[in-house]
Amino acid sequence: MNENFNLDAIDKTFTSYKKGQTFGGVVVLRRADGVIFNIGGKNDAYIPASDFEDYDAVKIGDRFEVVITNQKNEEGLIEASKSLADNLRIANQNALSLRLGSKFSFVATGVGNGLMSKMGDYTIIVPFDQVSERYVKNFHSFVGKQMEAVVTEIDKENKNIVASVKLLQEQTRIAIENNFWNIIFVNKVVNGKVARIMPYGAFVSVEGFDCFLHISNISYDKLQKVEDVLNVGDERQFKVIGIDKENKKVELSLKALLEDPKIARVKSLETGAVYDAEVVKLLQFGAIVKVENGATGLLHISNCTEDKTKKIYELVKVGDKVRVELISKDEETQKISFKLESMKE
Repeated sequence: MNENFNLDAIDKTFTSYKKGQTFGGVVVLRRADGVIFNIGGKNDAYIPASDFEDYDAVKIGDRFEVVITNQKNEEGLIEASKSLADNLRIANQNALSLRLGSKFSFVATGVGNGLMSKMGDYTIIVPFDQVSERYVKNFHSFVGKQMEAVVTEIDKENKNIVASVKLLQEQTRIAIENNFWNIIFVNKVVNGKVARIMPYGAFVSVEGFDCFLHISNISYDKLQKVEDVLNVGDERQFKVIGIDKENKKVELSLKALLEDPKIARVKSLETGAVYDAEVVKLLQFGAIVKVENGATGLLHISNCTEDKTKKIYELVKVGDKVRVELISKDEETQKISFKLESMKE
C-alpha cells in the first residue's frame, strides 16, 4: 500500500467514527512504529507497535477487532487499539459467564444509583444499601478501589448487572464464624492481631473473628492504658480463657502466657540459702517476711525460738531486718517457709 494517503477522503469519514467504538479490520501496512489498519473501504486507522503484545509476530493480512481511541492523529489517521478490543472481548465473556450468586471482582469507577463500574459493555450497579454491612458515610471513598461482590440481578437486554458487596460480606462472615467455632476451645493458644483498642481492653482478630482481651488480662502489672503494652496492628499469641457460643463471645489473655513474677521470684530462691529479709506482717503463729527479690514467706514462731512460751511480737516487730534461711518452697502454690538465723539491732 502507498504511504501517501488521500487525507481528504479520510476526513470525510471521521464523523462516522466515535471514540470507544469497536470495528473489525485487516492490517494493510506494517511500519517500524506501528501498523496501518483498514476498518472498511478507504478508512484506515493507525495502531502503535506498543499496543501489541508481540509486535514482531504481526504481519500484513492479520484480521482482528480494534477500539477507536482518537478520531484523528498528526497524520490525519484514526487511532485505534487492539489491546483494548481484546480486553473488552474478555470482559464481555466474563460478564456473560456470570450467574445469580456468582462472585466477581470489580473496580468502582463512580457513584450514580449506587457504586458504578463496567465489565465490557455491561454496567455494574451496587445499590447504596448493598455496599457494606457497616454504615457508610462517604460512598465516593470507594471509587478507584477493587471490591468483591455477588450477582443479585442480571439484565442482558439492557446489559446491567446488579450486585451486592454486603451479601458477600455476610456470607464470608458466617463461613468464618462456623469455621472458628469448630476449632476454638478454652486453653487453646491462638495467633491474633490487635484490631481495636478501648479504654477497658482490646479486640483481637483471631481467624477473622473478633475476640475480647480485658486490660486486666494483658499484664501482671497494673496498667493505666492498653497502649502501655499493645498497639493496633500488633500480632501476638494469646490464650483462650473463656467461650460463650450462645452470645458469640471469646475472651483472651496475654498474661496467661507470661510467667507470673511471683512464681519467678520463688523459683530464684534456693533451699538452704540465707537471705536478708524484712518483717512486713505479724501473725498469731509467726510473721510474714519479704526477701530482697520481693518474694514473701512465712517465718513460723517454731522456727524462731525453742521457747514455746514466747510470742512472735516478743521476738520481732514489723520493719525489723532479719537473716532467714529458706527451709522449703512450693513453686506451684508460691508457699515459702523460713527459719530465723539471726536478728540485726
